Amino acid sequence: MRPWSCIPIGLLAFLPLVAAAQLPLQQPAQTTQSFTLLDAIYKDPDYESLIKLLQRAKLIPTFNRLNGSTFFAPTNDAIKHHASLNLLWQEALNDDASDLQDNLQLQLRQQLFYHLLNYTLLDVPTEQTPQIHRTLLYPRDTSEPPTQDPPPYPPWMPVQNGTLGAEPQRLRLSARDETLWAGVDAAGKGGVKVVKDAIETSNGLLLGLDRVLEMPPDLATVVSRHPGLSYLHKILTPELTSFLNNTPTLTLFLPVDDAWAALPPLERLWLESEFAADDLARILDMHTVLVEGEVKWSDSLRKPVNLTTLHGHTLEIVPKDDKIKVSDTEIVERDIYASNGVLHTVSSLLIPEGALQLTPEKYLLALNCTEFVSLIHSVNLTHLINDTETDYTILAPRDDVIKLFTRDDLPHRGSEELKRLLQYHFIPGRWTEKKFEDGMLVETALEEVGLAGGRQVMTVEVSEDSKKGDAKAIRFAGAGVLGEPEEAGNALIYFVSRPLVPPVDTLETITPNLEFSSFITGIFSTNLADTLKSTPKTTLLIPRNHAFRRLGMLVSDHLLSTSAKADFERVIRHHVLASVEYSDALVNGSKRTYPTLEGSDIHVDKRGADHSVILASSGGWADMQAGLLPKNMLTQTGVVHEISDIMLPRSVELTVGKLVKAAKASTMSTMIVKAGFDWILNGTAPPEDSPWAEKGLPGSGWTLLCPTDEAFKDVNLTELYSDQERLREIVTQHLIPTPPTKPSSDISVLDTMVNNRPLPLDDEATFSTLRSSDSAYGDIIVRVLDGRKDREEGTVVGVKGARGKDGEQDWAYVISWGRSTTGGGTGGVVQIDRLLSPYAPSLWVEYGAPVGVGVFGVILIGAFFFGVRWVWQRDTTEATYEPVGGFGPDDGED
Repeated sequence: MRPWSCIPIGLLAFLPLVAAAQLPLQQPAQTTQSFTLLDAIYKDPDYESLIKLLQRAKLIPTFNRLNGSTFFAPTNDAIKHHASLNLLWQEALNDDASDLQDNLQLQLRQQLFYHLLNYTLLDVPTEQTPQIHRTLLYPRDTSEPPTQDPPPYPPWMPVQNGTLGAEPQRLRLSARDETLWAGVDAAGKGGVKVVKDAIETSNGLLLGLDRVLEMPPDLATVVSRHPGLSYLHKILTPELTSFLNNTPTLTLFLPVDDAWAALPPLERLWLESEFAADDLARILDMHTVLVEGEVKWSDSLRKPVNLTTLHGHTLEIVPKDDKIKVSDTEIVERDIYASNGVLHTVSSLLIPEGALQLTPEKYLLALNCTEFVSLIHSVNLTHLINDTETDYTILAPRDDVIKLFTRDDLPHRGSEELKRLLQYHFIPGRWTEKKFEDGMLVETALEEVGLAGGRQVMTVEVSEDSKKGDAKAIRFAGAGVLGEPEEAGNALIYFVSRPLVPPVDTLETITPNLEFSSFITGIFSTNLADTLKSTPKTTLLIPRNHAFRRLGMLVSDHLLSTSAKADFERVIRHHVLASVEYSDALVNGSKRTYPTLEGSDIHVDKRGADHSVILASSGGWADMQAGLLPKNMLTQTGVVHEISDIMLPRSVELTVGKLVKAAKASTMSTMIVKAGFDWILNGTAPPEDSPWAEKGLPGSGWTLLCPTDEAFKDVNLTELYSDQERLREIVTQHLIPTPPTKPSSDISVLDTMVNNRPLPLDDEATFSTLRSSDSAYGDIIVRVLDGRKDREEGTVVGVKGARGKDGEQDWAYVISWGRSTTGGGTGGVVQIDRLLSPYAPSLWVEYGAPVGVGVFGVILIGAFFFGVRWVWQRDTTEATYEPVGGFGPDDGED
């Protein structure tokens, strides 16, 4: 027999007239005797626990005032089961009233009111399609701390206002398996079984339940428990959960899990990240309707209506047949009850076109670049990853890459240094792999102060990737690319193997290379470090250490000496172009002359079969040149290129005197001055009143064979200085007039063995000295020794024709040399290890041989004529015969 079979047949006659409308609370009818709901409850021992709860909640007076109600009464077993899970009910069943902290018992009353209808059921459902009824529960916020204030008087009645507005909470009844169920869902499933026969009383209907009816929780809890909303629950932020908990009269149209699959995978990953709070709030607002004091259950959607969401766009509600369309989707499950509203699930997202833009930031977060994004937020560069209009190529390190670096490896969060580093990871425009070429420079988003606000560039290396066939392997600023690039809306993302460090200042760039140490030392010695670091938009042309040897050791020794700081400072400034010139501009550009910080220009040309780029300085000697080795070493203020040789500006005059000082030849310098040749040291013309001016000697173009001070250790200088004639002989023996050299026609070939020498030091080369006009032994000859026949290798110079002991005392080894720049850059100083004494042969050497040859010649001539005479005399003394009679005819003649 069904539990409600005891309901009178007369009541069942009203089945077609069932109305779920709640009747107003009325005063009980005046009768002399009646059997009430409380009587029925007291009478049945299955409701002993219920009576205790009604008393504890002070609802006995309330039940006495009811007239025509329906009470779903939980049995003792139902209450016991619920109390085992609910601390409030445990305390309420406890006989010790002192355990109760809430004298008003608001929560307990709320739960019991959910079991009570303010009208008597006239019919009961006979099929699974549920009936909807209004209870006496008006949900209220019970989050406030409990109170011990006394209950109000008269007896409590439900206040018809709460988190559902003026509406009470709803309850569904359904019939299935020949049983009545209360609290079922919209499909008639679930719920609590009615296990006792219905009892009709004078003021209502009593139905016994095997479990306590659970009040619908808040919307956040409903979402968390619904199996079809697991993805939404996963991405809800605490702020949105609080919103769903505490906001009354909400109507939600929430998409089921399958609807979220329509979003691109990267966008779903973005929504799951910690940074998507704003977008999640917008999405929830697009699915939320809030009408003050009103909840939109499905029975209010039976006619077409437009609802405005919290986001501001309109939802078009169109009922059709048994279905309800919401804009372009349909309600899947309607009327999921909650304490502060109602939830309808829909089959797809209700996001207007363009309302939720996919920014590069979302892609980065979805692609495991959350730390990179976090660093960007710390320096307020979010416009680079949230701009959906400007195209960018983003070079992003993933989280696992950044974790390899310690805090000290990266700049501090929020610092300007970190800001520069992050801007260096953005390249304006979308650069696909096909656009990159090996060695090219691309501009980044880093606007450098050292470039006068210009964009810093980045070097790109491209090579064939053997693992990917024809694919390219790309490196940005030395960092490799991991995996494939990702399309991110208006951005293209490459994942790099390490964070990219922007170029540092010029000195930091060149200092790690030990091959530049000589030039760097000179920079610091001239106090130009700050100038090179801070001067914007410059190009440094830096020579390696061997360039100083190629320059000539005496020249390099002079420039690196403490006394030549001014000269070397001019040289350094001459190596700094007053503009940023990357390799392409120097190699392929049409501009051929570039101003320097020194004030003069450097000329650029391409010569030779290999089209070498040759730089010509403003000064130095006629064939001074340097080859360009374009490196594109980027700096904060521009770029650094390597060159083969040092270039001298016209503001630097390398005189013979400076080179003599660099040769540590103070003795020779003194001798030159005392001999009256100081004008040679200064690179000037001889004084007009000097004998050298009368001889028409030029003012420049002299090469000095310069013995070191060590070469004079056995020389009596006092005696020498007192002998003016001897002093001049020695000095003039070491002075070689040097004619101008003709520059090489092919300046792409850098022959330093000719380029940096005062004069050619080829084997058997002979040069006239200033003494040659006064002596047959004034010329100088050069010999290049090859190390054979027990002789050392090297180059020696000596007095031509001199015949000293073993032929060696009139020779000196060449130690080093330096070329002067005065007078067209001819001449200079050749440092030698000994003094070349003027050669004067002895009388025997000078006259003995000629006399001997003459005497021997006279003897030979005398002997010749004596022999002729002897022969002649012999012929004339021999006997001769004549025929008798003279010379007549022979016999036999006629």
